[in-house]
Amino acid sequence: MLKQAINPAETTAQSVLSVKNLESYYGPIMAIRGVSLEVPEGQIVTVLGANGAGKTTLLKTISGVMNPEKGEIWYGGRNIAGEEPDRVVKAGIVHVPEGREVFPLLTVEENLKMGAYVRRDPKGVAEDHEMVYGYFPILAERRRQAAGTLSGGQQQMLAIGRGLMARPKLMLLDEPSLGLSPLLVKEIFTIIRRLNREQGVTMMLVEQNAKVALEVADYGYVMELGRLVMADDAKRLLQSKDVQEFYLGVQGETQRGQKRWKQKKTWR
Repeated sequence: MLKQAINPAETTAQSVLSVKNLESYYGPIMAIRGVSLEVPEGQIVTVLGANGAGKTTLLKTISGVMNPEKGEIWYGGRNIAGEEPDRVVKAGIVHVPEGREVFPLLTVEENLKMGAYVRRDPKGVAEDHEMVYGYFPILAERRRQAAGTLSGGQQQMLAIGRGLMARPKLMLLDEPSLGLSPLLVKEIFTIIRRLNREQGVTMMLVEQNAKVALEVADYGYVMELGRLVMADDAKRLLQSKDVQEFYLGVQGETQRGQKRWKQKKTWR
């Protein structure tokens, strides 16, 4: 059995987000089962897990897209569980969803403006436009191009850039590597790390690509069947034999290897 390590809530870093005993359902099916976690200010925290583990549901519940059945989500000194998504965004939490979800008929520039719809500081918005273009020069080149005609990697850059336009304190990133080539994945995660370090944006990163996520993160959780089954410093998780076998070694194995993994897996 995997042993849960020190929770980051017990460290000296102040938590931006504190999730306590969260439960969420899809109809009669419980997708999140008593999840509790902390996201310290200024850090990147990753949540790993296979398809169906509940990672996306967790982000949707935090951002207000789904209402929790039970539990608390503490942010900015108050419990925001069940609040409307627009109020969550105004509070400083931005959700970059799985699959990019850009506005395909709007231009790159118009998509970025949509990200700033809650703001009332034109000068600051203009400055952040240029900041986003500085991190993603290809978006500046294609600012008048319809977002739906961009490549997958460019759309991912646009989705992150659009999120930045809200000047978030906390950014929720759902599978930013999904469908991208290894080269683009490396580029996207390099920029994610830079944004965290240079802009001070705290990030909660959901990923199936355990290796790249743990290399960029400060702390990590492993999720399975709606529960958190492991938590530790990202570097220690990357060296964990369990994580290496179940998440790093499984990729590209034969069907026989996959069956062996399923048989040996004991996280519950």
